[in-house]
Amino acid sequence: MNFAATQRDAERKAQTNGIKSPENDLNRSIVAMLEKDGRMPFSEIAEALGVSEGTIRNRVNAMKDAGMLQIVAITDPVAARYQADAIVGARIASGHTAQSVAERLGADERVVYVLWVAGRYDLMVEIVSDDRESFLEFLETQIHGATDIAEAEVLLGLKNFKNQFLLKRDWEGPHGE
Repeated sequence: MNFAATQRDAERKAQTNGIKSPENDLNRSIVAMLEKDGRMPFSEIAEALGVSEGTIRNRVNAMKDAGMLQIVAITDPVAARYQADAIVGARIASGHTAQSVAERLGADERVVYVLWVAGRYDLMVEIVSDDRESFLEFLETQIHGATDIAEAEVLLGLKNFKNQFLLKRDWEGPHGE
């Protein structure tokens, strides 16, 4: 093997096993611990993983700098004990687009996600509300009173068995979307 090929192999290995790599076992372990508690001290992570606190600090900072790690706070609607939690399946009215309806609904603070789907409905929308009156007002004005929604089915949540928030970095699609 020539020098150039050896150097390329070393660079490839550094990229996949390096301090910033999500493929690195130590980085995966660090991220897993931070997913459970984003405020966990580096000293505690270091002790659990058998490395120095400086190593943890360097790894976390490198992943943050590379845009691969972001530590944020999110609220859990179940823990916050919202009074109303529902999924709405919505069919878009003729002459309107899923994107325009999603943007309109997504602007409301009671909407926690909007998903464009294939099948019976065009959009699945999750709504959480602090009180029943606010929830009913949302349904009346934003769903049933809206001309851009042809049909909607409201599935009121009775009991939440699992609620796992998955954080994903903003992703630009192939067309800059």
